[in-house]
Amino acid sequence: MTADYNGWADRPEDEREADDAAEEHYAPAGSAAAGHVGLSRDQMALVQATWAKVAPIADTAARLFYGRLFELEPALRPLFGQSDMAEQRRKLMQMLALAVASLDRLETLRPALEALGRRHVGYGVEDRHYGLVGAALLWTLEQGLGDEYTMSVRDAWTAAYTALSTIMQDAAATDREAA
Repeated sequence: MTADYNGWADRPEDEREADDAAEEHYAPAGSAAAGHVGLSRDQMALVQATWAKVAPIADTAARLFYGRLFELEPALRPLFGQSDMAEQRRKLMQMLALAVASLDRLETLRPALEALGRRHVGYGVEDRHYGLVGAALLWTLEQGLGDEYTMSVRDAWTAAYTALSTIMQDAAATDREAA
Protein backbone atom coordinates (compact mmCIF):
# COMPACT_ATOMS: atom_id res chain seq x y z
CA MET A 1 0.00 0.00 0.00
CA THR A 2 1.29 3.44 -0.77
CA ALA A 3 1.77 6.00 1.93
CA ASP A 4 -0.84 8.42 0.55
CA TYR A 5 -3.77 5.93 0.59
CA ASN A 6 -5.35 7.57 -2.47
CA GLY A 7 -5.61 10.96 -0.81
CA TRP A 8 -6.25 9.60 2.68
CA ALA A 9 -3.64 11.87 4.24
CA ASP A 10 -5.19 14.91 2.54
CA ARG A 11 -8.59 14.36 4.18
CA PRO A 12 -9.48 16.22 7.39
CA GLU A 13 -8.22 14.41 10.49
CA ASP A 14 -11.69 13.98 12.00
CA GLU A 15 -12.87 12.28 8.80
CA ARG A 16 -9.87 9.91 8.84
CA GLU A 17 -10.44 9.08 12.51
CA ALA A 18 -14.15 8.41 11.92
CA ASP A 19 -13.31 6.05 9.05
CA ASP A 20 -10.68 4.27 11.13
CA ALA A 21 -13.13 3.83 14.02
CA ALA A 22 -15.85 2.51 11.70
CA GLU A 23 -13.44 0.12 9.99
CA GLU A 24 -12.24 -1.25 13.33
CA HIS A 25 -15.76 -1.46 14.77
CA TYR A 26 -17.26 -3.31 11.81
CA ALA A 27 -14.28 -5.50 10.96
CA PRO A 28 -15.12 -9.17 11.27
CA ALA A 29 -12.81 -11.22 13.49
CA GLY A 30 -9.86 -12.50 11.50
CA SER A 31 -10.33 -9.95 8.70
CA ALA A 32 -7.54 -7.74 7.40
CA ALA A 33 -9.17 -4.72 9.03
CA ALA A 34 -9.38 -6.52 12.35
CA GLY A 35 -5.69 -7.39 11.95
CA HIS A 36 -4.55 -3.82 12.41
CA VAL A 37 -6.74 -2.67 15.26
CA GLY A 38 -4.55 -0.43 17.40
CA LEU A 39 -2.62 0.81 14.39
CA SER A 40 -4.31 3.66 12.54
CA ARG A 41 -3.92 4.37 8.84
CA ASP A 42 -1.86 7.44 9.73
CA GLN A 43 0.43 5.29 11.86
CA MET A 44 0.77 2.73 9.06
CA ALA A 45 1.65 5.51 6.64
CA LEU A 46 4.20 6.92 9.08
CA VAL A 47 5.84 3.53 9.63
CA GLN A 48 6.00 2.94 5.88
CA ALA A 49 7.36 6.41 5.13
CA THR A 50 10.06 6.19 7.79
CA TRP A 51 10.97 2.65 6.78
CA ALA A 52 11.60 3.95 3.26
CA LYS A 53 14.27 6.21 4.78
CA VAL A 54 15.90 3.40 6.78
CA ALA A 55 15.79 0.68 4.10
CA PRO A 56 18.67 2.18 2.05
CA ILE A 57 20.95 1.76 5.08
CA ALA A 58 19.61 -1.70 5.94
CA ASP A 59 22.90 -3.37 6.85
CA THR A 60 24.05 -0.42 8.95
CA ALA A 61 20.67 -0.33 10.69
CA ALA A 62 20.84 -4.07 11.36
CA ARG A 63 24.36 -3.71 12.78
CA LEU A 64 23.14 -0.91 15.04
CA PHE A 65 20.16 -3.03 16.08
CA TYR A 66 22.17 -6.09 17.09
CA GLY A 67 24.84 -3.96 18.74
CA ARG A 68 22.18 -2.26 20.85
CA LEU A 69 20.38 -5.53 21.61
CA PHE A 70 23.58 -7.13 22.90
CA GLU A 71 24.38 -3.96 24.85
CA LEU A 72 20.96 -4.09 26.53
CA GLU A 73 21.21 -7.82 27.24
CA PRO A 74 24.66 -9.37 26.78
CA ALA A 75 23.21 -12.78 27.71
CA LEU A 76 21.42 -12.82 24.34
CA ARG A 77 24.68 -13.00 22.37
CA PRO A 78 25.09 -16.78 22.92
CA LEU A 79 21.69 -17.34 21.27
CA PHE A 80 23.39 -16.19 18.07
CA GLY A 81 26.65 -18.10 18.69
CA GLN A 82 26.48 -20.34 15.62
CA SER A 83 24.67 -17.80 13.43
CA ASP A 84 26.12 -16.15 10.37
CA MET A 85 25.47 -12.58 11.53
CA ALA A 86 25.54 -11.17 7.99
CA GLU A 87 22.75 -13.60 7.10
CA GLN A 88 20.95 -12.82 10.36
CA ARG A 89 21.07 -9.09 9.58
CA ARG A 90 19.72 -9.75 6.09
CA LYS A 91 16.86 -11.88 7.47
CA LEU A 92 15.97 -9.24 10.06
CA MET A 93 15.73 -6.49 7.49
CA GLN A 94 13.87 -8.71 5.03
CA MET A 95 11.26 -9.60 7.66
CA LEU A 96 10.90 -5.97 8.72
CA ALA A 97 10.43 -4.91 5.10
CA LEU A 98 7.74 -7.55 4.61
CA ALA A 99 6.02 -6.61 7.86
CA VAL A 100 6.03 -2.89 7.03
CA ALA A 101 4.64 -3.57 3.57
CA SER A 102 1.92 -5.80 5.05
CA LEU A 103 0.70 -3.64 7.92
CA ASP A 104 -2.63 -3.02 6.18
CA ARG A 105 -3.20 -6.76 5.70
CA LEU A 106 -1.65 -8.22 8.80
CA GLU A 107 -3.75 -11.39 8.64
CA THR A 108 -1.86 -12.43 5.48
CA LEU A 109 1.38 -12.20 7.44
CA ARG A 110 0.01 -13.99 10.52
CA PRO A 111 1.09 -17.55 9.50
CA ALA A 112 4.69 -16.43 8.88
CA LEU A 113 4.78 -14.49 12.18
CA GLU A 114 3.33 -17.43 14.09
CA ALA A 115 5.91 -19.78 12.58
CA LEU A 116 8.66 -17.31 13.44
CA GLY A 117 7.41 -17.09 17.03
CA ARG A 118 7.37 -20.88 17.34
CA ARG A 119 10.90 -21.17 15.88
CA HIS A 120 12.16 -18.60 18.36
CA VAL A 121 11.06 -20.85 21.24
CA GLY A 122 13.56 -23.42 19.99
CA TYR A 123 16.29 -20.77 19.92
CA GLY A 124 15.73 -20.01 23.61
CA VAL A 125 13.83 -16.74 23.19
CA GLU A 126 11.72 -15.81 26.21
CA ASP A 127 8.78 -13.42 26.46
CA ARG A 128 10.92 -10.79 28.18
CA HIS A 129 13.24 -10.68 25.16
CA TYR A 130 10.51 -9.18 22.98
CA GLY A 131 10.61 -5.97 25.02
CA LEU A 132 14.38 -5.78 24.57
CA VAL A 133 14.03 -6.29 20.83
CA GLY A 134 11.41 -3.53 20.71
CA ALA A 135 13.69 -1.17 22.63
CA ALA A 136 16.62 -1.97 20.33
CA LEU A 137 14.42 -1.42 17.28
CA LEU A 138 13.20 1.97 18.47
CA TRP A 139 16.74 3.03 19.36
CA THR A 140 17.94 1.94 15.92
CA LEU A 141 15.20 3.93 14.22
CA GLU A 142 16.10 6.96 16.30
CA GLN A 143 19.73 6.66 15.17
CA GLY A 144 18.79 6.15 11.53
CA LEU A 145 16.14 8.87 11.30
CA GLY A 146 17.82 11.54 13.44
CA ASP A 147 15.59 14.62 13.74
CA GLU A 148 12.81 12.84 11.83
CA TYR A 149 12.39 10.46 14.77
CA THR A 150 9.47 12.19 16.49
CA MET A 151 7.07 11.08 19.22
CA SER A 152 4.54 10.26 16.49
CA VAL A 153 7.10 8.08 14.73
CA ARG A 154 7.95 6.37 18.00
CA ASP A 155 4.29 5.76 18.80
CA ALA A 156 3.57 4.42 15.30
CA TRP A 157 6.51 2.01 15.39
CA THR A 158 5.61 0.96 18.93
CA ALA A 159 2.07 0.13 17.78
CA ALA A 160 3.38 -1.77 14.75
CA TYR A 161 5.96 -3.72 16.74
CA THR A 162 3.41 -4.52 19.43
CA ALA A 163 0.96 -5.90 16.86
CA LEU A 164 3.65 -8.05 15.20
CA SER A 165 5.34 -9.26 18.37
CA THR A 166 2.03 -10.12 20.03
CA ILE A 167 1.25 -12.55 17.20
CA MET A 168 4.70 -14.11 17.61
CA GLN A 169 4.43 -14.32 21.40
CA ASP A 170 0.95 -15.84 21.28
CA ALA A 171 2.17 -18.57 18.92
CA ALA A 172 5.25 -19.15 21.09
CA ALA A 173 3.09 -19.49 24.22
CA THR A 174 0.85 -22.02 22.47
CA ASP A 175 3.93 -23.95 21.41
CA ARG A 176 5.34 -23.92 24.96
CA GLU A 177 2.01 -25.12 26.39
CA ALA A 178 1.88 -27.99 23.89
CA ALA A 179 5.39 -29.16 24.88
